[in-house]
Amino acid sequence: MALLVPGGGCARLAISHPAQVSRRTAVVATLSPPKRDKVDYWVDATSSFFEPDSRPIMLYDGVCNLCNGGVKFVRDNDKNRYEALQSESGKKLLRRSGRAPDDISSVVLVEKDRSYIKSDAVLKIMEYIDLPFPQLAFFLQFVPQFVRDFAYDNIANNRYNIFGRSDSCELYDN
Repeated sequence: MALLVPGGGCARLAISHPAQVSRRTAVVATLSPPKRDKVDYWVDATSSFFEPDSRPIMLYDGVCNLCNGGVKFVRDNDKNRYEALQSESGKKLLRRSGRAPDDISSVVLVEKDRSYIKSDAVLKIMEYIDLPFPQLAFFLQFVPQFVRDFAYDNIANNRYNIFGRSDSCELYDN
């Protein structure tokens, strides 16, 4: 049996059964500490990315024309940092976010203590951009996440067909 513990961990609950059944049944439960998983390792391994500069890092598909256009727009209107999903730092930050290092299916916004993907990442990025985007993000958060992610997935799955793709990964200076 597993138990969720504060801090997002999981602990194994071991129940020992009594040798004989009587009116007074004793159940002994022990709580073992959560095991350190791969995400915890990558959080520690990438914590230095946020030591000198605590701004969020936006991970994007560096060969996607839609993504590159979005990054150019956002870069002109906010103060986030950017990294291509295909870069070594991008792959490490993907692992930190609990995703496969070769997963380029979604924009990811990585903050010091949390990561956002799909429509949640887009809404969070909008909060960092100048007016009117934070207000628009506020209203869009009331749209159910499954509806927002459905729309996001449809665009993301067809982005190369609609907007095209670059031959190489464009990296932007932070």
